[in-house]
This record gives sequence, C-alpha cells and structure tokens, in this order.
Amino acid sequence: MALLLEHEFRPLPADKQIETLPFLEAVAHLPPFFDCLGTPIVYSPVKADLAGNIKKIRAVYDSNPTKFKTLQNILEVEKEMHGAAWPKTGATLALMWLKRGLKFMLVLLQSISDGERDDEHPNLIRVNAMKAYEIALKKYHGWMLQKLFMGSVYALPYKSDLLKALEKGKEVKEEESIEKIHQFLTRVTPILDAIYEMYTRMNAELSYKA
Repeated sequence: MALLLEHEFRPLPADKQIETLPFLEAVAHLPPFFDCLGTPIVYSPVKADLAGNIKKIRAVYDSNPTKFKTLQNILEVEKEMHGAAWPKTGATLALMWLKRGLKFMLVLLQSISDGERDDEHPNLIRVNAMKAYEIALKKYHGWMLQKLFMGSVYALPYKSDLLKALEKGKEVKEEESIEKIHQFLTRVTPILDAIYEMYTRMNAELSYKA
C-alpha cells in the first residue's frame, strides 16, 4: 500500500500527547488519497482543503515549535490567545476540519477492510463511501454539498481500481492490499480517536455547516 504506508505515523503515546511535527509530516502524504477516488469536482476540493489545513497548522507550529510542540499545546495556547473567537480560528479550526477529512478516509478504508459491500455489485465502493460520508462529513455540509456528494458516488472507481491506485499502479493481490490497509488503520485510528477526544474534552468541536 505504497501511498498509505510510505510515511508511518508514530504510535500513540500512553499520555495521548501527539507531537505536532511528526503528525504533520506523516499526514502530509495523505491528500493524494483523494486523487484515487476520481470525480475531481468533488474530491479535488477535499484534497485541497486537507492540504490547506495541514499548511495552516504547520505555519502555527513553525512560529514557535517549543510552544506548539503537541496538538494539545496548540489548542490550549490558541484558546488563551484568541478568547471569544476560539475555537473558530487559527490552527484549532484547521485541525478540526483536517480530522474530519481524515475520518472520512479512515471510515471508508475500514469499511472496505471489513468486507462491507453491495452483494449485487461487490466491486463497487458506493456503500463504503456513503457510510464514511454519513459518519464523518454529512452533518457539517449544507444541502448543496450533500447533493454534490450523493451524486459523486456513482462515479467512484471500482474497488479493484482504487486498490491498484493506492499501490501506485502495481498489480497486487487484493488480500495483500487489504492487509496493508489494516496495518495503516491500526496505526492511525488511535491517533485520530485521541484528537476527537481532545476536541470533546476541551469543548472545541463546532457543528456549523460549510
């Protein structure tokens, strides 16, 4: 799974304090995942949003690497810095949307890894993409974005083509690709869960629609 495993995420430490720089370096390799889904009108903006949010967080980190050593440091410092405007500002807002894009990606891959499928069309990934959208993004999208996404599922690639794209064009047995997806999910899911927990704990989650 060349695209997913070319830059590994560090294991989640016991205290769940995620270091900012290693996280950003690992996640920076993931936006091209959305190229593998086709439908540029829908997924190019998602890819650009993901990359843009990574860039915003990196700019904040680079301004003071000591102060912003962990993702929690970013939220804590920005809460103090921005007052009433927080959390709808700065790297806190960028990370909020970044985690949602990552959640979509992980739920989609987990669904494929778990073998969830349309029995009449087993090589399609509509069922997986719809599940990921419902869980990760739908409630944050207005009516127009929801309609755009619902239409896009009919243009998604076949599962076999998606797996090949994730292998960067190499022919690999499906079970080998699924095992690599499982390795990726095992490493990244606890990290994403910890970020979601941090937002809940710090009351930083927002529900406005894009």
